[in-house]
Amino acid sequence: MAQTLFDKIWNTHIVKNIEGGPSVLYIDKHFIHEVTSPQAFTGLNKRGIKVFRPQQTIATADHNVPTLNQHLPIKEELGRLQVEALIKNCAEHGVELYGLGHPFQGIVHVIGPELGITQPGNTIVCGDSHTSTHGAFGAIAFGIGTSEVEMVLSTQCLMQTKPKLMRINIDGALKNGVVSKDIVLYVLSKITASGATGYAVEFAGSAIRSLSMEARMTICNMSIEMGARCGMIAPDETTFSYIKGRKFAPAGAEWDKKLAYWKTLFTDADATFDKEITLDAADITPMITYGTNPGMGIGVNENIPTLAEVNDNDKSGLEKSLAYMGLQQGHPIKGQKIDYVFIGSCTNSRIEDLRMVASFVKGKHKADNVEVWIVPGSKQVEKQAIEEGIDKVFEAAGFQLRQPGCSACLGMNEDKIPAGKYCISTSNRNFEGRQGAGARTLLASPLSAAAAAVTGFVSDVREFLNN
Repeated sequence: MAQTLFDKIWNTHIVKNIEGGPSVLYIDKHFIHEVTSPQAFTGLNKRGIKVFRPQQTIATADHNVPTLNQHLPIKEELGRLQVEALIKNCAEHGVELYGLGHPFQGIVHVIGPELGITQPGNTIVCGDSHTSTHGAFGAIAFGIGTSEVEMVLSTQCLMQTKPKLMRINIDGALKNGVVSKDIVLYVLSKITASGATGYAVEFAGSAIRSLSMEARMTICNMSIEMGARCGMIAPDETTFSYIKGRKFAPAGAEWDKKLAYWKTLFTDADATFDKEITLDAADITPMITYGTNPGMGIGVNENIPTLAEVNDNDKSGLEKSLAYMGLQQGHPIKGQKIDYVFIGSCTNSRIEDLRMVASFVKGKHKADNVEVWIVPGSKQVEKQAIEEGIDKVFEAAGFQLRQPGCSACLGMNEDKIPAGKYCISTSNRNFEGRQGAGARTLLASPLSAAAAAVTGFVSDVREFLNN
């Protein structure tokens, strides 16, 4: 019987099917961080039990950590208490922790792939919605709640209902200045922020296959913003080359064995999906959001929609979003003045992202009215950026290279955007208050963010590129 990629992985991880209910699913890798794990460990301690398979759990500190002076005590009390709890819990339960100061510390969805922990065919969970990032490797990866974190810690299993399946095909060649972040924002603009609710989404097509692993991670990262349970891309030679030789990747005979299995992980030609969508890569231009959900995006040269252009169900949402954002319906987004640029988050903080920005800004300088934060996704990314001289390029451009963490993706740590200020962000969410109370967020690619940093307003990066 023909199977999809999702089917092949799901079916081999079922421990038990509950009649009329969910399946008990075995979990290969469990990532934890300081925000959603303390309550789960408290639950274990109250029951007097230990982590069932600690070698399959990996911990790091990322969400609520400072990105300046990480060698000093954390100033914010909540962040300090959460990090202290993580250190204590990991020590008591024998869980590997990459905390502040460790050479492997970083955003949980950055360190898993770069260390070779994330592998095809795995089931991967974390108490964080953007766990879908790991699906770029041909894995079933999704976020879970705190009670589910406790369940995985105690049993290495999870009860899950199988989602419906969707395939989004994107074929053709990308135009100059268009990168993976533009692809996923374009998809969101077409299907909306709820268009994949209840589905596991496989991204396919020639445009997807042409992408690097880091670019694929950006797309799967934001599959959750479509309402999807997870996003995934079938592994191929690009995937295998990326994994080989990494710290925790298989080696020798074990590599050969794993590689033979990984090569079976693709959707069979006659397998069917509950829904399929096909888009043309040639239609995609540099994208930017104007509203308060990631589906409210347009091409940089387009005008903000008017009430007459949206259906009745969306009219009140558009009015509310534009009121919060201080933008006008029907007006162009290009030329909108901005105050901050944030390049980072689990969406766009990898070395390729930093290289892309450095290549663009070399020899240029930021606009006087803009503050620019570059936050690498991990200590390894930071180290590589310094070794390649990228830090010097940023310094000359007036950009601030900070230390690894989730930073201004979410208003949880010290890196907040002030109320009323506009920030072009390479992160994944633009909800009201996401980057700080009253902050106004416009999501874009690293290239588009770099262009705005230099000009001081929303710009079409293609005007600066050699066509």
